[in-house]
Amino acid sequence: MTASGIPIILVIDDECAVLESIGMYLDDCGYRAVTAGNGRDGLAAFVQHKPDVVFTDLRMPEMDGLAVIREIKALSPDTPVAVISGTGVVADAIQAVKLGAWDYITKPVVDLAEIDLVVRRALEHRDLRNEVAALRDGMLAVKLRRPEAFASIVSADTAMQRIFQYIEAVAPSTQPVLVSGPTGTGKELVARAIHAVSGRNGAFVAVNLGGLDDQMFSDTLFGHVRGAFTGADRLREGMLAQAAGGTLFLDEIGELAETSQVRLLRLLQENEYFPLGSDTPRKSQARIVAATNRDLAERVKEGGFRQDLYFRLCTHQVTIPPLAARRGDIPLLLTSFVAEAAAMFGKTVPQVPAELSRYLASYEFPGNVRELKSMVFDAVAQHSRGPLGKDSFLQAMGRCAAPEMSPASAALAGVPGEGDSHFPTLKEAEEKLIRRALELAGGNQGVAARYLGITRQGLNKTLNRWKQRGSVESPGAGA
Repeated sequence: MTASGIPIILVIDDECAVLESIGMYLDDCGYRAVTAGNGRDGLAAFVQHKPDVVFTDLRMPEMDGLAVIREIKALSPDTPVAVISGTGVVADAIQAVKLGAWDYITKPVVDLAEIDLVVRRALEHRDLRNEVAALRDGMLAVKLRRPEAFASIVSADTAMQRIFQYIEAVAPSTQPVLVSGPTGTGKELVARAIHAVSGRNGAFVAVNLGGLDDQMFSDTLFGHVRGAFTGADRLREGMLAQAAGGTLFLDEIGELAETSQVRLLRLLQENEYFPLGSDTPRKSQARIVAATNRDLAERVKEGGFRQDLYFRLCTHQVTIPPLAARRGDIPLLLTSFVAEAAAMFGKTVPQVPAELSRYLASYEFPGNVRELKSMVFDAVAQHSRGPLGKDSFLQAMGRCAAPEMSPASAALAGVPGEGDSHFPTLKEAEEKLIRRALELAGGNQGVAARYLGITRQGLNKTLNRWKQRGSVESPGAGA
């Protein structure tokens, strides 16, 4: 494969007309064709260019095709080799298959599209084999091979580390990746990590599909030729051309209009597209990574998303958990965002009180990491001296209504479920909930109050009442 990520196809044949026609066709398909007129030159070209797929004739001077296959398989057992030869050589064809030939095409090649089909199947098979090997190695590995690619995603969470390992396994594949997760979890950062690990030297190009009608979608991705529509006074290359040899990131894929879904499906199936106003297809070598915060499987059931497109997109799937599912990352994210915000505002990095992380851990973060970052930047912007204050955080968290009591919370409070006979008094339920909240908060009354959905003053008043009563020992105290 070239440095730009374009597959190299080697064609070995002693017929000049065959070499020229197949070579030109492969170049038109977006591959890089390398040709050789005999087996010996073909073997030298294989060593020099390290092609992704090889086509070879069987009957050639100096070194026949069987010898070529034998030598190539000795040098690189996993490289797919397809045979192109005339009829009447059945015995040789059988021998070629025994030596490891991937496929067989008879001369004359009437439909050159058969060549492209063999190449695509061979590349898909290679990617799948490499992915399985990478997954196996990743399961055995305890460390990431490319940790620097994930530096922008601050996390020590076990589930996130497993996601990073999966990304390392599937990143070299040319197949699409679907990244899903709630709003604000960092899906574009994950897409950029996939691009970084893939080793593709082309650009990372991001497109937000939300609100694009079919013409805007086609013009943005595929571009247009001069005169395609009113105002199209010059040629425009689309985002696909900009992402050649790289990664095209399609955000909010769940919002795509039905007609645009058909166009995208063709791109994924055929690796080709038509610029607006053009009848000539163009080949794309861009890797597609799509992202959504919607349940696409549910959208398929509702009829809002094509099932065939969904299956094409989810060849590889990455699901990012919400911040509430990885609360252990909050202190790391808090420290990172405070430093980033201080640098942006030209301020000294303020001290972060230890209790602030505990306050934040009691919050559900419907906006996830993006919401936490906004809170931090707002707090740092207002900060003047001393430790970073928590008032702006509490105000932001206070805008979110307290959640209803969950079954687990009800059980903690002693509220009876179906079939239970004992119904607790209000005093018993209050005591159980307060004790449990203080236990979860490590004795910090402010954090416990957040768990309970009341003010710190209200909790302190209740604890003081318990002390004055003397019949029940105060469950705890804290700043």
